[in-house]
Amino acid sequence: MSVGTNWAGNYQYRAADLLHPQTTAELQTLVTRGTPLRALGSRHSFSSLADTLGDLVSLDRFDPTVTIDETARTASFAAGIRYGELATELQSRGWALHNLASLPHISVAGAVATATHGSGDRNGNLATAVSALEFVDGTGEIVTLRRGDAGFDGAVVSLGALGIVTRLTLDIEPTFDVRQDVYTGLQWSDLLANFDAITSSAYSVSVFTNWLGDTVGGVWLKSRMDAPAPPLDLFGAERQATSLHPLPDMPSTNTTPQGGVPGPWSDRLAHFLLEFTPSNGDEIQSEFLVPRHNIGAALASLRDIGETIAPLLHITELRTMAADELWLSGASGVDAVGIHFTWKMLPTEVRDILPEIEARLLPLGARPHWGKVFTAAGEQLDPLYPRLGDFRELVQKYDPSGLFRNEFLARSIRI
Repeated sequence: MSVGTNWAGNYQYRAADLLHPQTTAELQTLVTRGTPLRALGSRHSFSSLADTLGDLVSLDRFDPTVTIDETARTASFAAGIRYGELATELQSRGWALHNLASLPHISVAGAVATATHGSGDRNGNLATAVSALEFVDGTGEIVTLRRGDAGFDGAVVSLGALGIVTRLTLDIEPTFDVRQDVYTGLQWSDLLANFDAITSSAYSVSVFTNWLGDTVGGVWLKSRMDAPAPPLDLFGAERQATSLHPLPDMPSTNTTPQGGVPGPWSDRLAHFLLEFTPSNGDEIQSEFLVPRHNIGAALASLRDIGETIAPLLHITELRTMAADELWLSGASGVDAVGIHFTWKMLPTEVRDILPEIEARLLPLGARPHWGKVFTAAGEQLDPLYPRLGDFRELVQKYDPSGLFRNEFLARSIRI
């Protein structure tokens, strides 16, 4: 049977079947068959990352119960849950995560495995909240690794190469309220001259641009209510009283509440509401995580080809994140800025422009987001990840027969 396509429709899965085990024991039985297997989350990867020539498995029928340890300040749950569902459950019980991605629709395990992120100068990506994970390895054994264990920092952002993650434990904190304010009219010159001040002006900051003209576009500030209020004027950009969509020509119906109205973190840190489809999916996405100290050079270089980028683009978003110690994270060892491209559904044209973008950004230390579209191959990516050799050894340890390997892994990290 056909597994179908990813969420955006730009990738057709080649896997033979999509299986739905309901327990870890059932999953172990599938693994011990010895045929290729990969996990499929919410289908939000834009490449062959999750695919296999064998079967895909979904954990959407695992027990969805969330277990909270208030003393340890952790929440544990089956890996197939989506962030919006987890956030709703945590908020109802008085708890919060440190951050959310722009979409609450993505699976927690998939986001963690690809180092997907939200924003905030002092916020690590979503994977940094993982304090323990359980997975079924290539021999069918259940493996549990906790923060501090040997190999843990390599196993969190794993690209699915070590096994099928069945359970995650995340750090949580007491719930908090957030207000969201949108500013328009920021000049490029003011952004570049005051980049640190702008991105540190709220708990989470996003900057949107189409690369054309002297004006950047929208700036979204998500401010905790237990922190200072956001400014009335953001270096010449005006705070808006009405809600806006990241795309200027789209209604704000499916965006999280703006206008400075306070609300729980679960309804503000993401850009879009769980109950709405964020778009029609008619898009392709790429993203590059640039070391923060090189962001000025990266932005200047991309502005030089802005007129080439813009016709293919819906919008670009800039977000910041704190350095971490996860081996395959885009922010491993360095504070980073994500330059995210939401492309129009023009696969040929996008593939044609990516080598030019990569030629400008990779020499600055930029790392492609694993779940998005990029063209750089293993020999170009090797120097960007100092622990990649250690990761390959970890793969060999937990998947000695190559059950979870696929074309993407062979091309990108040469395993």
